[in-house]
Amino acid sequence: MRKNIKTTEAIFPMPVLMIATYNEDGSVDVMNAAWGTMLSRNQVILNLTETHKTVKNIKQRKAFTVSIADSDHVVEADYFGVVSGNNTPNKFENSGLSQTKSENVNAPIINEFPICLECEFIEYQDGEYGCGVIGKVVNVTADEKVLKDDRVDIEAVSAIAFDPYTAGYYKVSKRVGNAFKDGFQL
Repeated sequence: MRKNIKTTEAIFPMPVLMIATYNEDGSVDVMNAAWGTMLSRNQVILNLTETHKTVKNIKQRKAFTVSIADSDHVVEADYFGVVSGNNTPNKFENSGLSQTKSENVNAPIINEFPICLECEFIEYQDGEYGCGVIGKVVNVTADEKVLKDDRVDIEAVSAIAFDPYTAGYYKVSKRVGNAFKDGFQL
């Protein structure tokens, strides 16, 4: 028997994405966003409201990066979600993490996160069914420690996912099947 539960944020797992931009003064701003995904092969979509400092920066700088958070940096990733850049201008410095300016877009790459998508801002959609920030992925980098034969090894990434049911973070790490292959068994 099934039972109704009191949540609408019921898709699990949700990604833990670190969205990074430069502020007006050139300092780094990073926010935690669970509501984001690929829109197409080379576009990302982030469901973010315009009240976020990060969205203001994206619109002004026309660029941002999206990093995949990992289990080694859960504390920092959560910090970027509970502290607002609108109220804490030195938020990134407080994290103890480091950054490198992207060679492709006007945005920072957070060095400690294993995978980073460098994005050009395409547009912001709002309104009743608006979806937020849309960006074009112009480059992807991965830390060498998560590569195996020049391909990303998800087990080495130790990506984390957000659980909306209990507000927890979970490590995504073990392969359980083969996409576009296992289904042919039926």
